[in-house]
Amino acid sequence: MVFPTRHLPAPEVRELPEPPANFRRVIGPGIIAAGVGLASGEFILFPYIASQVGLVFVWAAFVGLATQYFLNMEIERYTLATGETALTGFSRYWRHWGLFFAILAYFANIWPGWATSSATLTTYLVGGRVTPIAIGFLLLIGIILTLAPVVYQALEKIQMVKVAAVLLLFVVGSIAAIGASAWADAPQIITKAGLPYEELGFALLMGALAFAGAGGGQNLCQSNWIRDKGFGMGAYVPRIVSPVTGRLEAAPSTGFIFETTGENMNRWRRWWRFANIEQLTTFVLITFLTIFFTSMLAYATVFGDEGLTNNISFLKAEGEALNDAVGGWFGTFFWIIGAFSLFAAALGIVDYTSRLAADVLKTAYLKSFNESKMYFALVWGLVLVGILVLLSGVTQPLVLLVISAVTGGLMMFVYSALLLLINLRLLPPEIRPRAGRVAALVWSFLLFGFLSVLTFNEQIRKLFE
Repeated sequence: MVFPTRHLPAPEVRELPEPPANFRRVIGPGIIAAGVGLASGEFILFPYIASQVGLVFVWAAFVGLATQYFLNMEIERYTLATGETALTGFSRYWRHWGLFFAILAYFANIWPGWATSSATLTTYLVGGRVTPIAIGFLLLIGIILTLAPVVYQALEKIQMVKVAAVLLLFVVGSIAAIGASAWADAPQIITKAGLPYEELGFALLMGALAFAGAGGGQNLCQSNWIRDKGFGMGAYVPRIVSPVTGRLEAAPSTGFIFETTGENMNRWRRWWRFANIEQLTTFVLITFLTIFFTSMLAYATVFGDEGLTNNISFLKAEGEALNDAVGGWFGTFFWIIGAFSLFAAALGIVDYTSRLAADVLKTAYLKSFNESKMYFALVWGLVLVGILVLLSGVTQPLVLLVISAVTGGLMMFVYSALLLLINLRLLPPEIRPRAGRVAALVWSFLLFGFLSVLTFNEQIRKLFE
């Protein structure tokens, strides 16, 4: 096991920390991943597909989530073993890999789409104009991330509240809005599973499959979130804290590695088991249940309605249909949960975009700078850019749509291969991925490569129409 040291120093050898005694203490990173990932795809894209063709494509959410589960676990494997983020591992082979991914994450998220979506739902509830509300939400996001003593802990609590709110929507909706006939049709997810590309287009369906749950830079941030939670060797790395209210300083550059003694390997196996269970029971399960329920809700209320569109106005039509079917209270409740969910997603997106960039800058370029301070500068930079975009008066530009659509798939295509490189070359043989996990990453590489080409071609055609 030899770590390349041309660009970064070798990790320090330390003992692998003892895992917690019970599973409850490791719950968190998967909930954050689910909370941040539950955005327009889960509330608009899959429900829109259900409104057009029924339940025949819900199976794709499971395939997409299974792909991302294996991808996330290989990202977590490297960080559990070294305390370094996956981006740091990539940068050991080429100094600028981290910067490459950080820039792509910014390109994908520079348009404050989730904040404007949350603001739009808010106007359905209280009236007003979208732009001032969206600007207020962006400022609130900056304030929340700045004043939280430990940013990870605040993010975890907010995303837990969001997930609880969505689960409450499930319970109420299952009783009040989804009728017996819709529940009776639920087996169509399996019995009539299909690929309705003639009705909806191949790129839309593949995008829904591949990006169910998370996508792009969010998956890479699993490294940062489990490190701040104290998983494995990440326990040695200080967390990002507020420059206003925090007391610790985040000052890591490179990580640590443990010797594969009998005791350390026993601890590794427990850490790996905990991490896998946490990801399956939070990110995968919560996201699949959300896609299933929101698809069922759309199927029960607006299936077959003409004129529905695959954008935020779909939620207005669905809320109005829920008001008609159940009573005025449920459509309002649906919009409240949706507005809060999209706001929490925006909060997480600002966090992970800034977190990835701060980690890259600290590790490879500005080693004497404090990572926490860089993180907050990047947070406010992203907030201010979002405000400037909103004040410019433009609607969501097509060019930014193209960039966002293409970069997510491109990132996942490239880092699927890089994860194979670092986990098979840098980690000790005893903790490297086995054949099944390697095959899953090869599948991810092929899927996202195909999706990137497909999406690029389709978006370029739209650009020149």
